[in-house]
Amino acid sequence: MNAGIPLSYFLILAALMFFTGIYGFLTRRNLITILMSVELILNSVNINMLAFNRYLYPHKLEGFFFSLFVIAVAASEAAVAIAIIINIYRRFTTINVEDVNEMKY
Repeated sequence: MNAGIPLSYFLILAALMFFTGIYGFLTRRNLITILMSVELILNSVNINMLAFNRYLYPHKLEGFFFSLFVIAVAASEAAVAIAIIINIYRRFTTINVEDVNEMKY
């Protein structure tokens, strides 16, 4: 039996982060806050993977490797998203989702 922090604490934290990210993604209109909400969702998934790996298979590292993969994908996604947001701002001088209504080359 593990004498550390109970698994339920990690699951509650991850659920709060996940639903905060979903709420931010669905209600915000600023592209930067939408990107931050997506990152919050990905980090909550990482917490779940690490917590379940620690409590189900304490001597294996599969959850840690999957989390590193998710972090790498999230970093590349953030870089591409920020480049797109910069180009949208240069074209429309706003980063609100509702103001960007035409997508021409």
